[in-house]
Amino acid sequence: MLSMDDLFKGRHFDREIIILRVRWCLRFTLRFRDLEEMMAERRVSLVHPTIMRWITRYVPEFEKRWNRFACRAGVSWRVAEPYVKIRGKWTYLYRAVYKQGMAADFLLRVKRDVAAAEAFFRRAFKSHGRLPQIITLDGFRASHLAAREILNEHQGGNRTKIRSSKYLNNLIEQDHRSIELRLGRMLGLKRFRSASITIAGIGLVHRVRKGQFKLGKLRIKDNRVPEIWNEVLAV
Repeated sequence: MLSMDDLFKGRHFDREIIILRVRWCLRFTLRFRDLEEMMAERRVSLVHPTIMRWITRYVPEFEKRWNRFACRAGVSWRVAEPYVKIRGKWTYLYRAVYKQGMAADFLLRVKRDVAAAEAFFRRAFKSHGRLPQIITLDGFRASHLAAREILNEHQGGNRTKIRSSKYLNNLIEQDHRSIELRLGRMLGLKRFRSASITIAGIGLVHRVRKGQFKLGKLRIKDNRVPEIWNEVLAV
């Protein structure tokens, strides 16, 4: 993992400005033009394509650094595949949440089929290192087949209960609104990779807001958000 100096080496803007603008863009429902105007008031000339490039470059790094302090996911997952439009075409955002909308994992896919669901479950189980006790799905048969197939690849996977409940999955539908609201204020998602990174960044800032990270060992004295971010990224 690169040091902070190496991570921001060669950038025209100071790293505090970059971190702050990326965080604002992902957290708040601001248009890129709004961010330009806010920066102009502070006598900083910044165009919105620059912010978009920062998101693509730094969100994967921010995720890796924050995930070192991530809490373990709960044992009851609720999974759904809401839609996301990229260059005028609908894609599918596989998401899992637990306990009051706490995010477990996500994966953006072009298709909604068994292969896509298998890729999501394989990624989610690997990243968390343990299997959930309950997985709640909607009625889409491909997701049920994929979940059972991947569970069978793990020891003890037959103990995980798979159930279908549209009512229980209202939780994940409500949680997805925060992503939809943020994406709706952007200029439109043009490329699959940049869309996936942007959604990952939005998910990250919401996980931070919901307290899904254990930061006690850092002994952060200042509880202001910018200082917390700087401490986590610098460790």
